[in-house]
Amino acid sequence: MAKTDSTTTEAQDDAAAGARLSTAPVEETGERGQAVPGSFGGVRRPGVAGALAWTGREVIGWLRWFWRQLTSMRVALILLLLLSLATIPGSLIPQTSVDSVKADTWKEAHKTLTPLYEKLQLFHVYSSVWFSAIYILLFVSLIGCIVPRTWQFVGQLRGRPPKAPRHLTRLPAYTTWRTDADPDEVLAEARRLLRRKRFRTVAADDSVASEKGYLREAGNLLFHVSLIVMLVAFASAQLWKYEGGKLVVEGDKFSNTLTQYDDFKSGSLFDTDDLPPFGFGLKGFTGTYERTGPQKGTPRDYRAHISYWEGADGTPRDTTIKVNEPLEVGGSKVYLQGHGYAPRVTVRDGQGNVVYQGAVASLPLDNNITETTVIKVPDYWDKNGKKGQIGFRGNFVPTLDLRTGSMASVFPALDNPVLVLTAYHGDLGIDSGLPQSVYKLDTRNMKQFKEGDRNFARALKPGETMTLPDGAGSLKFDGISTWATFQISHKPGDMPALAGAVAALIGVSASLFIQRRRVWVRAVRGADGRTVVELAGLGRSESAKVPEELYELAVALQGAAPAVAGEPDGKPAEEAGEKPAGKPGDQAGDQPAEKTAEKPAEKTGDQAGEKKAVETAEERAVEKPAEANADATAEEPTRPAEPTDSSEGARA
Repeated sequence: MAKTDSTTTEAQDDAAAGARLSTAPVEETGERGQAVPGSFGGVRRPGVAGALAWTGREVIGWLRWFWRQLTSMRVALILLLLLSLATIPGSLIPQTSVDSVKADTWKEAHKTLTPLYEKLQLFHVYSSVWFSAIYILLFVSLIGCIVPRTWQFVGQLRGRPPKAPRHLTRLPAYTTWRTDADPDEVLAEARRLLRRKRFRTVAADDSVASEKGYLREAGNLLFHVSLIVMLVAFASAQLWKYEGGKLVVEGDKFSNTLTQYDDFKSGSLFDTDDLPPFGFGLKGFTGTYERTGPQKGTPRDYRAHISYWEGADGTPRDTTIKVNEPLEVGGSKVYLQGHGYAPRVTVRDGQGNVVYQGAVASLPLDNNITETTVIKVPDYWDKNGKKGQIGFRGNFVPTLDLRTGSMASVFPALDNPVLVLTAYHGDLGIDSGLPQSVYKLDTRNMKQFKEGDRNFARALKPGETMTLPDGAGSLKFDGISTWATFQISHKPGDMPALAGAVAALIGVSASLFIQRRRVWVRAVRGADGRTVVELAGLGRSESAKVPEELYELAVALQGAAPAVAGEPDGKPAEEAGEKPAGKPGDQAGDQPAEKTAEKPAEKTGDQAGEKKAVETAEERAVEKPAEANADATAEEPTRPAEPTDSSEGARA
């Protein structure tokens, strides 16, 4: 009955303790209020004041719960995974901010998916609402993880290594020996050796505590801080960046003003009035290609020879821009993007007047630089003096081989250049006010020139002239110039992002390869007057360094505290301290046991006989315990009883 009452009392105490520790709302009813199960507000008191107080507690409780979830390691990993997955559509789907022409081409080819993708903002992934939400949540989560861990790390740095445990034998790495050296000398030498190995040490009465590997947590913090630096750098690069493209024909120049760009885009916080003043001109272009083997036609080297200046009155300086070797000027980088050819032509109208003259940049269609060429002449008079408009469309072929049966180039170099054109007359559509591409000819309101029943077309080599039917004019192929496309880019967050990435690698390496561990050294005076030295180590994480370092420390420490010859190793100091020194006869009687602990027993001729003799001695010790105790009492009337293991005592 008493046992039942005791069990009931313990159960009640546990229930009461659990109620005090529980965060669940207390279910109270009546005048004190009404409990709302599952809420953070607890009991809702009657009246308006009670309702407002309950609502405030409820809101604060949910905010705390949301903050704990957001700053947890699990949610941080989930957000990091979502951010990685969110970049996949940005890599697979053409982005308008990167290449608007390619994005428009993709939309025309996938008219069914385009409306859905536009609603999901898949053509503007990195500026979309859902990508920004993941980005900001990850940023806040990292800050919430770093702040408490930083304070915890500061506390660890200010703290001291814990004192040596009472039972060092229970630690995974342990060793001990006896020495004649003084305990204070042993501890002083141990502390010196540990400090040499960059351990933080604290000396106690009979032991030295040390710890090493605090930089492991510093590596974790550095990694998390580096992620924040990278996120801030990427965000600043998107907000204050600008980049644009420009096609420059050989002999032309470019100035860094908004009207000079073919396409331009900038961050939301960038002001176009802040464009740095600089410019450059294309003096020439050199391109070499592989001419034999399976890589025939592959570019080997692209070099744009330019002359650039910085500032309104800057002195021009010549340089060369290569692929992946941009020009850095005015805080911006000028990259070489592409290369092509620009046929130089002279167009005359029906009156013989020059109505167009210059190089016509053409867009490549394939890797062999087969280009589409468009020439628009808005001011034109026919032979009768009537004003009109004409246009030319065709292909420029750097290396034409008629044996292929097509008008496509077989090699990107200018080995056999040919300009193939046809002509149209009518309305170009440029007076409608709608923007037009200079690389496309709108022939909806135009008619193609005829030559008899066939459409008019000619293939021209440099220096040849094409005469239009009915005295409508002519076009002369004067020669060939080169052009190059450049991208001018300014991203202020590039260097911070690079520094953050390097710091993140350093932090990860530190957290992976630095192991936090503790080592204790104890030296006490044994009952026999000799010093018992104990060394023990404990790793805060799985590491093979603890046993190795403990072995090296023991070897180094034995130089100042050598082990006594013939003494057993492996007996802890607490056991050695419990046994006082006995008589010479007792020590001699214990000697065989010590030799057995020090080294393996020697082999005899008959191992079976030795085993039988040991078993017989054990049986006799068990059969006559009283006689042995009587003899011991007669010999040592004042000797205290000692706790010993039965098997070791029997063998002794």
